[in-house]
Amino acid sequence: MLAQRTLKTLTRAVGVGLHSGQRVELTLRPAQPDTGIVFRRIDLPEPVDIPVSALAVTDTRLASTISSGAAKVHTVEHLMSACAGLGIDNLYVDITAEEVPILDGSASSFVFLLQSAGIVLQNAPRRFIRVRQPVEVREGQGDNVKWARLEPFHGYKLRFEIDFQHPAVDSTGQCVEFDLGEGAYARDIARARTFGFTKDVEMMRANGLALGGGLDNAIVMDDYKVLNHDGLRYDDEFVKHKILDAMGDLYLLGKPLLAAYSAFRSGHALNNRLLRELLAHPEAIEVVTFDDEKKAPAGFVLPARAW
Repeated sequence: MLAQRTLKTLTRAVGVGLHSGQRVELTLRPAQPDTGIVFRRIDLPEPVDIPVSALAVTDTRLASTISSGAAKVHTVEHLMSACAGLGIDNLYVDITAEEVPILDGSASSFVFLLQSAGIVLQNAPRRFIRVRQPVEVREGQGDNVKWARLEPFHGYKLRFEIDFQHPAVDSTGQCVEFDLGEGAYARDIARARTFGFTKDVEMMRANGLALGGGLDNAIVMDDYKVLNHDGLRYDDEFVKHKILDAMGDLYLLGKPLLAAYSAFRSGHALNNRLLRELLAHPEAIEVVTFDDEKKAPAGFVLPARAW
């Protein structure tokens, strides 16, 4: 049986929110089979659980925010991406503020935390959402077009193309495909950092965003070049971060996908629209398990490889 996974023990981290700038304590705890991933706002007078779900996403401006009533958690996508890449099904995420800490701006710190805690198999089958029919969402026309698509595939692969028309970005790879069955998430994707432009910072901070951002947790560019002294971690780090984000956004579905995802200039909003479109067509999906691990797609059977 291809089994569900959780952590062996709890693990903690302290950081600041990318947009809020608030100090936040994060505790990742094991959870029982079929719990899913549940964020818990333990700083509120009465703790509030916010289970991940495509329909729990209530804001997609520069990050993915999930809510339950008035309780919110911002910027969940990097932690969710790490969970997707390592195959974590069940997890409690205790948090002392309204935003997940940005740490180094990638998913690598979350990968380290999860692997340090240990990943264990549980006595319950892992449930996948298999895409049976293509689903697509589009926005804009001509030079402004954006789109994202899910198609049937026995496994999980993502292809992303960006188009920023900026010298520092244009000199790097613009298109990447990552197949979970062939690559290693922690090595190939997790280290890609979020990025931004100095020309946007003043506007963002005037709107209460990017208050915790800086060169230690993001790639920052002026009109011509990358300002980080250590340069890029990958030759195509920008588009790989878009793959990282997409893996996190899509894992908000609550179960791993068996599908091929492809996108052009997509972002958090369009990724969530894609999930909602998928759920609006029940004939396009089915929930499957694998009693025989040999019949499961490559990339899902073995515990995720370490660094």
